[in-house]
Amino acid sequence: MPLLDLPVEDLRRYRPEVAEPDDFDDFWSATLDQARSHPLDVVTRPVETGLRLVEVLDVSFAGFDGQRVSAWLTRPAAAREPLPVVVEYQGYGGGRGLAHERLTWATAGYAHLFMDTRGQGSTWGSGGAVTPDGGGSGAPAANGFVTRGILDPADHYYRRLFTDAVRAVEAARALPGVDGRVAVAGTSQGGGIALAVAGLVPDLAAVMPDVPFLCHFRRAAEIAPRDPYAEIVRYLSVHRDQVDVAFRTLSYLDGVNFARRASAPALFSVALMDPTCPPSTVYAAYNHYGSHHGVVGGTGGPEAEIVEYPFNEHEGGQGHQLARQIRWLAEQLPLR
Repeated sequence: MPLLDLPVEDLRRYRPEVAEPDDFDDFWSATLDQARSHPLDVVTRPVETGLRLVEVLDVSFAGFDGQRVSAWLTRPAAAREPLPVVVEYQGYGGGRGLAHERLTWATAGYAHLFMDTRGQGSTWGSGGAVTPDGGGSGAPAANGFVTRGILDPADHYYRRLFTDAVRAVEAARALPGVDGRVAVAGTSQGGGIALAVAGLVPDLAAVMPDVPFLCHFRRAAEIAPRDPYAEIVRYLSVHRDQVDVAFRTLSYLDGVNFARRASAPALFSVALMDPTCPPSTVYAAYNHYGSHHGVVGGTGGPEAEIVEYPFNEHEGGQGHQLARQIRWLAEQLPLR
């Protein structure tokens, strides 16, 4: 795949004006208040996996509208002191999978909460628990999740999923054997969810969005040749009179607007030949990151850095990026 976006020098300073509704903060405050009106009700169950160096718990908690959300918690079996937690979110179409599939953060010494993704988990991967999506009006949508509820932010799928993700942080802090310090992470959709949480939870210790999806929707729809952003294109090619209302709805869900509000240190990654999440959409979030608090990387703003993979598509850095994250998180969130 050849370079399909801006020259790298332009990407590094790409800081576009991205539509943000005047009631963005009120919308999300009301959404989270409504979710918190339900008891968090964290339930854990030990799981026998045959693994001897990690302990595994099957976790569930109340997410959006009190609906049950599943997760895996893994932690070092020998840990005796409370641990910081890495809360991780899944990529598009995947579910939480099987408990033994994600052991990196537990073997690095952290507790690790991996959240199931409502309504997903049947496109690729190992399935695992299926958290149903119990919301939505049933209005017309293209195949996939991006256009579900696209005419009203209150009805949109990602309002429910981002709320689940915030509640996952709250559930992680309520678990036994954790010390309250939380980092959030994810790749692609998971990276976009991590950015949303970074903008909605003010006291995170670290954020690791890897080739994040769900950023700068308008540009992504105009230049990305692949799904999931192409779902927006297909929908609007049929519903020609809904362009303005659709992009207004998506402005409540745009990772750029969450990134502006983030206050925790961040380590991004971007792939410069990525046709799924074009690099300009990632840089839009990165270059706005923490801007409500100050200049990125400067006085008053959170520290943020980005790792470029010049010849990669949406796979990004994979194990190379994970190795960087392990070293970086050890500095941001040292084990006691």
